[in-house]
Amino acid sequence: MERESFEDQEVADLLNANFISIKVDREERPDIDHLYMSVTQGITGHGGWPMTIIMTPEQRPFFAGTYFPKQSRMGMSGLMEILKRLSALWRDEREKVLKAGEQIMESVNQQLLLSRPGELSRATLDQAYASLAQIFDPQYGGFGKAPKFPTPHNLCFLLRFHKQSGEKQALQIVEKTLDSMAKGGIYDHVGYGFARYSTDREWLVPHFEKMLYDNAQLAIVLLETYQVTKNQQYSTLAERIFSYIMRDMTSPEGGFYSAEDADSEGVEGKFYVWTQEEIFQLLGQDLGQLYCRCYGITPQGNFEGKNIPNLIHTDLNSIAREQGLPPWELSTKLDEGRQILFSQRERRIHPHKDDKILTAWNGLMIAALAKGAQVLDKQEYAQASEKAAQFILDKLVRQDGRLLARYRDGEAAYPGYVDDYAFMIWGLLELYEATFKVEYLSHALQLNEEMLKHFWDEENGGLFMYGSDSEQLLSRPKEVYDGATPSGNSVAALNLLRLSRLTGKTELEEYSSRIFRAFAGNINDYPAGYTSMLSSLWFALTPGKEIVVAGRPEDLKTDQLLDVLREVFLPEGVVMRYSEELAGLVPSISEQKPLNGESAAYVCENFTCRPPVTDPAALSALVNQQVNT
Repeated sequence: MERESFEDQEVADLLNANFISIKVDREERPDIDHLYMSVTQGITGHGGWPMTIIMTPEQRPFFAGTYFPKQSRMGMSGLMEILKRLSALWRDEREKVLKAGEQIMESVNQQLLLSRPGELSRATLDQAYASLAQIFDPQYGGFGKAPKFPTPHNLCFLLRFHKQSGEKQALQIVEKTLDSMAKGGIYDHVGYGFARYSTDREWLVPHFEKMLYDNAQLAIVLLETYQVTKNQQYSTLAERIFSYIMRDMTSPEGGFYSAEDADSEGVEGKFYVWTQEEIFQLLGQDLGQLYCRCYGITPQGNFEGKNIPNLIHTDLNSIAREQGLPPWELSTKLDEGRQILFSQRERRIHPHKDDKILTAWNGLMIAALAKGAQVLDKQEYAQASEKAAQFILDKLVRQDGRLLARYRDGEAAYPGYVDDYAFMIWGLLELYEATFKVEYLSHALQLNEEMLKHFWDEENGGLFMYGSDSEQLLSRPKEVYDGATPSGNSVAALNLLRLSRLTGKTELEEYSSRIFRAFAGNINDYPAGYTSMLSSLWFALTPGKEIVVAGRPEDLKTDQLLDVLREVFLPEGVVMRYSEELAGLVPSISEQKPLNGESAAYVCENFTCRPPVTDPAALSALVNQQVNT
């Protein structure tokens, strides 16, 4: 529509004569996008972008749709015709238009403000698992047919369900999905990182756009799956995501950019695809032949006459045996080829980079890198996470403490939304557990207090999408559905529980209980649509472990105890490191000090603390116990 209509003089003249045209960046203003997408769905029965809304000066919409060509064609009304018709309607039958706008908003408000209270239980978790197992694709992984989205929060939920129930299939679904995505074209085998979604069932042809939020969430589930399975393939993939983010998506000041476009030079995927001839020219005959064989590269191509490198139908172990090579040597040769291709690809015209720095999406990547630092004990990830967190705290917090949503070209703007608060608090909690710097826990508590002040619905429970101090739109909805990213309410529920267990502030747990009750009716209708919320519920229903490690930083035993906690998948636990500063914030740990000068770990569960242990093997036995069901 931009090319066909908005940059067209004839359309511009018609618009400017009769309308005030407003273009909304839906990532900067998710509140506006959410409201008017609900309108579009209500009027047309479906949604999508581009979204076209015509409204009165009082912001009441009376016409909505998605794509319109400039001129009518093939039974589709054209924008020119629609604009002329609506102008005449506004001029000649304005009362009718105003009444229609009121009726539309009345209907939409009923839907937007509909949250049905109730109760959630372990049965809700069972129902979500049954639904996911039913729509799982056993051949190619993922859920449903095409298009296929990564939905990492589904996989994170399944890992927790597996831990609670011992259900093997739950873990198999996670592994099959991650393995299939890693083989497919949705994964960039040359430069790393994952694209937004696959247009086909096999994960071969992506929509080539790369989003910060997808890569952050995928890194988290890969790290968790590595903890569960000890399969290094998953930790390697997570590290490759971080490689891509730190190389291509990090601003000089440390914040993370939002996305890279799908197309370059006006052609989707042009940056990412290859002809077989190019591969041979760059790699030579022998390595070229091996690379093409492994990555499915043929003369006819698999995407518009060119090739998306992939391993979908490749058995690398069989090829290694055929070639008389040990698998590590085949891997080395293929990586040598990859580096040559990457260097060549860097000379191409790159896709446009959306260099907005969004607080919410940065919160997700801060959490992911901090998780990487914890699980893999890699300081460079902690440093990148800290630098980004400091950037947000320096540049996107107003003098009065209000978090802002977007930074670009030196300007911070828009009061933050609930996702900004929830995701940033998540990042700070992970960063505390990665570094044990008390300042991050303090910042998390401050932001949490601000979030409850501006977003909490005292009457019905739950958090509104935008703050009481923000621009007030025609409706003030609450979002609970876990879509491309988890909902702010889902993440906030878990943050509140973790903060409660970390600090002993039990009143925070009651807020999370009220979130669960506020949306239970909606969730029970289709639990599989709310898997991030159900991961939070799992945490609430599972006896948690509060673990304090006390010891001198230079003591090797302290590191050995922490290593035990890095290796184990412990989603029901919170980990602290004793310090005088932390004891000032969390008085309950004031006695959990080194034992007779020796490093010790204190494991508490259900408000009861075990005797402290100084032996890493004893700590391992305590934290690896099956969680109660």
